[in-house]
Amino acid sequence: MAISYPYRVFRYQVEIDGIARAGFSEVSGMDSTGLTKFGNITLRWGTSDDSDFLDWIYSVAPKNSAPPTGMVRHDVTVTLLDDTGAPGPSWKLINAWPVRYAVPDLNALGAEVAIQTLELCHEGLEMTPGGPAGAPSTI
Repeated sequence: MAISYPYRVFRYQVEIDGIARAGFSEVSGMDSTGLTKFGNITLRWGTSDDSDFLDWIYSVAPKNSAPPTGMVRHDVTVTLLDDTGAPGPSWKLINAWPVRYAVPDLNALGAEVAIQTLELCHEGLEMTPGGPAGAPSTI
């Protein structure tokens, strides 16, 4: 079975407005620290070729930090993908906005933009359990 997900090695798919915008290899900070306080979510080792997503990330420039006011906020869904590319559990970040990002050294062999670290602040977190895992990939 061919995997149609374009970021196959990146097991966390990031969606904004229901559209897959990026893929990441690592996610941390999904735990809540209290009833009304949530920590920032950090996504690591990702890539994207979506210009709207990249413009949103770059809105924290030029100081690579941003105050919470005046930022465009989106509901962001982070979905874990299994070996076949089938969706597993997902986490919805309510009213999220980028607060910090870093890019690695660039490589001219690809058209995607690499993202070393992206930190998102948010106003709430909802987890949706995934279905049963798919069969292991033969690739």
